[in-house]
Amino acid sequence: MDHVRKFEPVAPEEGIVASSVYTAGRRIADIPIEEAGAWAAKDGHVVWIGLLEPSRELLLRVQAQFSLHDLAIEDAEHPHQRPKLEQYGDALFIVARTAQLIERRVIFGETHLFVGKGYIVSVRHGPSTSYASVRQHWESCPHSLAKGEDFVLYAILDFIVDNYMPVLEQLEYEVEEIEDKVLLKPMTGPEIERLYMMRRDLLRLRNAALPLVEVCRRLTSSDLPQIQAAMHPLFRDVTDHIRTVQEKIDSLREVLAFAFEASLLVGQSQETAISKKLASWAAILAVPTALAGIYGMNFSDMPELRMEYGYPMVLTAIVATCSFLYWRFRKNGWL
Repeated sequence: MDHVRKFEPVAPEEGIVASSVYTAGRRIADIPIEEAGAWAAKDGHVVWIGLLEPSRELLLRVQAQFSLHDLAIEDAEHPHQRPKLEQYGDALFIVARTAQLIERRVIFGETHLFVGKGYIVSVRHGPSTSYASVRQHWESCPHSLAKGEDFVLYAILDFIVDNYMPVLEQLEYEVEEIEDKVLLKPMTGPEIERLYMMRRDLLRLRNAALPLVEVCRRLTSSDLPQIQAAMHPLFRDVTDHIRTVQEKIDSLREVLAFAFEASLLVGQSQETAISKKLASWAAILAVPTALAGIYGMNFSDMPELRMEYGYPMVLTAIVATCSFLYWRFRKNGWL
């Protein structure tokens, strides 16, 4: 019967990306949800179900197959959960945040994972990369996939964490462009707004990634019998990847903070230079303005008023004084 079922096609259903059963690391059948519990109860078999934004009715059908806890189902139905790990009886419930860069903004999704004896169910909400590539990759390595449902859990968490890096690499490229321009001229309003949004997105990405350190720490604890001891090094490796992501995020946020401060300093420096130029020209123009004001008062008794060369002498004095002030300000770097 099992041999025949292997070749029977299963009609696609909305919300179900994949529903398969594996033994010895090899997929032997695509099964309907209603048969998942029976297959998972067989020794040496693992059921791997992938759901995309499922309806409540579909979640309740999955719950009935694996006796999942009501609170876990409620969390899986409503996204916007903080990354966490909860244990409900013999089953684990894990929440992880996914990230993608869409139109220059980091957009977050969620993946909820149910793990128990002989089964793993992934529930995706929002933007995230499909786990079809994970399934295809490890199906080509049946020896690894034969380790069981906890290995599938590792593969999905590792894939989620690794997909943070392309987002960071794209942001890093933009940060480098900002860093190259910031010392040349002050940032404009739209550029400052973009810098602020990038810092905000990086903080949100940090808050999404960092709690997975605690999740992986608990997965390496002996308190969880669902996770084999042989899998602990793999989850510690995921922790190392998360630490790398954290360091990358922190370094980018520091660069953006420096860019903002440098832009302010450049702006202040340019404003100071402009103020010096204005003050210098004001001082130069004050000389002819003062003399013209004095001679414009129309008094009859004024120095050199009736001298033949009085007018040229005053003009010469004005030009000489202004030239001296211009030379002095130029020498001091004000002009």
